[in-house]
Amino acid sequence: MGDSMVVKGYKCFNKDFTNRYGIKFEVGKIYISISPAIFGINSKRFHLCKNLEDTFRYFDAISDDIKICEVMGSGHIVTYADEYYGYYDMYAVEKLEIKKELTHDEIINYGLNLNSISVKRFIQGFKLTDEEIFMFKEKFKNEQSVLDTIAYYKENDKDIYKRYVKDR
Repeated sequence: MGDSMVVKGYKCFNKDFTNRYGIKFEVGKIYISISPAIFGINSKRFHLCKNLEDTFRYFDAISDDIKICEVMGSGHIVTYADEYYGYYDMYAVEKLEIKKELTHDEIINYGLNLNSISVKRFIQGFKLTDEEIFMFKEKFKNEQSVLDTIAYYKENDKDIYKRYVKDR
C-alpha cells in the first residue's frame, strides 16, 4: 500500500555515486520517478532505508568503497518490511533528494549510538579499523551479544558461538 508522505533515511551508492543499476546521482539533486509504486528489483522507483545499518543489505560496505548519504523521500511511497530477516522501514519513493554525503566519522558515530540489536547489524555490515573495533568494544563492554558479534565478524573468531553453546 502506498502513501503520500515524506521520509528521511539513508541510501548507499558505489564510490562513483551510481546505484546498483548504474544510474548516477549527485548530492543536492532531486530525482523523480514516473513508474508505478512497487518495491523490489523490478521497480523503477528509488529505494532508501530509514536505518543506516539496513542499507548494508544492498551494498557490501566491507569489501567495496561505498558512499552513504542522508536522503529524503517524498511523494507516493511504498513501505516494505522483510520480517523474516529483521529488516523494516525500507521504502520505494517517487521523489528522492540526496541531502548530504556522510563522512566516515559520522558513520562511525551513528553506529556507536545504536542500541545493542541494531549495532550488531552495523558491525556485521560495515568495515571497521582496529581502533574503531576497540571503540565499539568499549562502548558495548556490558553487552555480551555485541562483543560476540565483534569477535565473530571483526576478529575472525569463528568458534565464538560454539564455545558459547558448550559453556552452557
